[in-house]
Amino acid sequence: MNREHRGPNEKLGALLGVAGISNAGLARRVNDLGAQRGLTLRYDKTSVARWVTKGMVPQGAAPHLIAAAIAGKLGRPVPLHEIGLADADPAPEVGLAFPRDVAEAVKSATDLWRLDLGGRRGPGGAGIWQSLAGSFAVSAYVTPASRWLITPADATVARDAPAPGMAHVGHTDVTKLREAAEDARRWDSKYGGGDWRSGMVPECLRVEAAPLLLGSYSDAVGRSLFGATAELTRLAGWMAFDTGQQEAAQRYYIQALRLARAAADVPLGGYVLASMSLQATYRNFADEGVDLAQAALERNRGLATARTMSFFHLVEARAHAKAGEAAACGASLAAAEGLLERAREGDADPGWLGFYSYDRLAADAAECYRDLKLPRQVQRFTEQALARPTEEFVRSHGLRLVVSAVAELESGNLDACCAAGVKAVEVANRISSARTTEYVRDLLHRLEPYNDEPRVLELRERARPLLAAPA
Repeated sequence: MNREHRGPNEKLGALLGVAGISNAGLARRVNDLGAQRGLTLRYDKTSVARWVTKGMVPQGAAPHLIAAAIAGKLGRPVPLHEIGLADADPAPEVGLAFPRDVAEAVKSATDLWRLDLGGRRGPGGAGIWQSLAGSFAVSAYVTPASRWLITPADATVARDAPAPGMAHVGHTDVTKLREAAEDARRWDSKYGGGDWRSGMVPECLRVEAAPLLLGSYSDAVGRSLFGATAELTRLAGWMAFDTGQQEAAQRYYIQALRLARAAADVPLGGYVLASMSLQATYRNFADEGVDLAQAALERNRGLATARTMSFFHLVEARAHAKAGEAAACGASLAAAEGLLERAREGDADPGWLGFYSYDRLAADAAECYRDLKLPRQVQRFTEQALARPTEEFVRSHGLRLVVSAVAELESGNLDACCAAGVKAVEVANRISSARTTEYVRDLLHRLEPYNDEPRVLELRERARPLLAAPA
């Protein structure tokens, strides 16, 4: 549905001209982006003509999708005001602020948590973050990363005057949040970020965490409380990332970093920055991915454990590989492996790092060498990555199988490629992960020259229900 706008939208028309997008082309891009978010849109060239010549303003997520479509063509962020649709956005800045003041930081985070995000995902339901379907802008990470680097911890977070009806917070309250985060991590690894149970994380933030942050607490309890809410908020971002909701993930990550600063937890802040780096790299902003990973490393030197620093170097390697910087990638991988070898059982590793061991290093190294187009190295590391039992890390196993299939294809082993691809599709059908589906889609794209082969036809047929499912 559209609503009236005064006069033609000259800004939108002009930018379409600059981007070289026709009315039909924009309609098609908007519909496709909507489908990726579980929306059924049927815009056509006439719809776009009305937006431009009559100034009609599309409702819902459409303005964000228009901005995202044009941004993808121009290769840069496109804010709503640049296309004359700023007045269509009810909360354009929600979750993007990184306030200096602790009280403002609490408001910024709780405003995001309480936003109506379109309903949790249930069987056949829509994605929980689809109403934040705007254009991902890696530049939104600049201020948060800079402020965190300058001041990674607030002076005090004690709160003596809670809002009416809010209770005094103790360590038991915080423990419950940490247990919720641990449970959510297990669900995410086993079933994917789009599983309906993943909706429990935003719900926990809204119902459990927000009232606690508005209660009263000592500085010590407050630090722990902010740390637990930072973990949960990062998890919400990671799940959004896994389901393809990049805009929502970005907002959750920014708030998680601010909460980690209030917690005075520098390693946790580094973990959030590493998550930002992985997202930037995944979105083909490799240089920014390097910067974010190096920010995590720089602040944690002499603070974080060897295992933690190893993971940050591994994330740095992923970004270098995406940028095509083979030497820098190799140096980062060597640093990650060396630090992991130094790690010991008795080290004070954070609980959120429980997923990280040599098989994860091998899996990411394989992806690095895939990006660097070195299939023999991919095969070597993938074999090591796939050696671990898969019951706990189902999604990771699926992703590794796809990477293995790509390496086999690039080495000329079509049979081995299809065999790994079939296993990957079996895993992907058991979980809800848009990222895993995209990996499968990329594999099938690479197999297009072999579409007449029976093995490839069988793989495509097996993957058909997965690719036809709503995003």
